[in-house]
Amino acid sequence: MNLFHTIKCTQVTLLELMTECTFYFYNGGEKEMVDMIMEKATNVRKMWSTVCDSVIHDKPKFIKRTRDKMWFSNLETMSEILQAYQFTAVKYIEADGSVTLSLNEIDLVENGATEKEARLNLADSILEYSLNYYNEYDLYSHSPNRKKHIPYIFKALIIDNSEELGDMIQCQDGKN
Repeated sequence: MNLFHTIKCTQVTLLELMTECTFYFYNGGEKEMVDMIMEKATNVRKMWSTVCDSVIHDKPKFIKRTRDKMWFSNLETMSEILQAYQFTAVKYIEADGSVTLSLNEIDLVENGATEKEARLNLADSILEYSLNYYNEYDLYSHSPNRKKHIPYIFKALIIDNSEELGDMIQCQDGKN
């Protein structure tokens, strides 16, 4: 008898949840796996604070608005995802003893009296380029030669610190 009441209580809870949430059931491949966990934008809008708290403290959300699909995440999760993307540069020692760094991932080159100064200058250029890219995102992200910059742009914008970014650049000796 007690078990029956527990089951009945659970069923009521599920019915209440079903009025607030949309559930997708896998039925032999007609829907993509991500569709099963998509939340409707209308529900997200109605419960904005709750959704934000959930994304910050629990996990990212997949959201669908008509045909548009998006992903909502906190910056910590995005930083973890972007860890695989490293900034690497070729280092050249110039005739005057200065150091030139040429970034491999984005076509940026900077020079400094020392490697540390060159790293800082290159980091400043990365941040400046990233901000320009973000501000002109529609243009840059659709350019075939710049589309691959997207993860590096977001990594730089999330770090948002020239010294930290400069320290992350992995340098390899180049031939003059």
